Amino acid sequence: MHALRTLGGVPRTKIRYDNLKSAVAQVLGLSRARVETDRWIAFRSHFNIESFYCRPGIEGAHEKGGVEGMIGYFRRNHFTPVPEVDSLAELNEMVDQWDLHDGHRRIGSRPQTVDEYFAVERPLLMPLPEEPFETGRLFTPRVDRYSQINVRTNRYSVPTRFIGKRVRVVLHASHLVVYDRNVEVARHERLIAKGGLRLDLDHYLEALIRKPGAFPGATALEQARSAGKFTPVHDAWWVQARKVHGERDGTRALIEVLLLNRHLAHEHVVAGLATALRAGALTADAVALEARKAAQAEDEPITGTSIPQMLGETPATVTSLHEWRLAHLPPDTRPLPSVTPYDQLLRRRRTSGGGHLEGEAQ
Repeated sequence: MHALRTLGGVPRTKIRYDNLKSAVAQVLGLSRARVETDRWIAFRSHFNIESFYCRPGIEGAHEKGGVEGMIGYFRRNHFTPVPEVDSLAELNEMVDQWDLHDGHRRIGSRPQTVDEYFAVERPLLMPLPEEPFETGRLFTPRVDRYSQINVRTNRYSVPTRFIGKRVRVVLHASHLVVYDRNVEVARHERLIAKGGLRLDLDHYLEALIRKPGAFPGATALEQARSAGKFTPVHDAWWVQARKVHGERDGTRALIEVLLLNRHLAHEHVVAGLATALRAGALTADAVALEARKAAQAEDEPITGTSIPQMLGETPATVTSLHEWRLAHLPPDTRPLPSVTPYDQLLRRRRTSGGGHLEGEAQ
């Protein structure tokens, strides 16, 4: 799919394949006949592709043209040394950029570049179908009591409100998406090894805010730290909040801050935490206000601010959310209240009370 989108069309003649497992279920003897997988047959039919399978082993080595040599060239020039990335998506983006750059080079002593040769062939491609083809594989697992689903020997988290329900999962090559009916409720990078576990801390916040004592030892918290979503700024603010509010209430305040990520960008929340920490404002309302200020200050991007700078000793002032709301209220033009009617009531009460006392004395 990605190759066809990159080419911008579908080749009209045969496409050679090296018996990839996603397409070939069984090689039949020494012939070119193959038992193809159901998903591959649907894929070929959608794009009107005529496949041609190379012979396995040394016999089919000459049928692949310069493909193997180009793979070696790409590996030596772009994967040596091995690039360091945080995710498969980042690596795929780098490969795309390298591929575009390679289009400007000449192969051997040829007079034209790769892109110039391809410009001649591009008009010969068939157009891509208007309807997209779903390449992902569908699963319908049930969410267990730990708010997790089991997909291909690996476990992934979903929001706790789906415990006990069945959800629809579409598994792609590099990620999976979880749907409740037609609404996306979770998205994870796909785990490659077997028996893995991938948890999103945000999926457990509603449960943890009721049981804050389980937060420090949560596996989802450790994974959030490893992924860089739970930063040293979060830890520093959490430490101070527990000193001021106690273990339970301080942790609950931090969870309320983490819930802000559903409405505000992660970097804005981190900036709000840093400002609130320097000012000693250890409430979720203060962090929310400062995060919104950071979001509005587009001319002063905070993404370039390092964590040590955020935790510096620069003096900061934080306006409480209550004061901020009062400052944004419209002017009050009503007259000041008067207590004159109440004074009249008090005089009447004294007069009636005084007469009753005189009667008793008589």
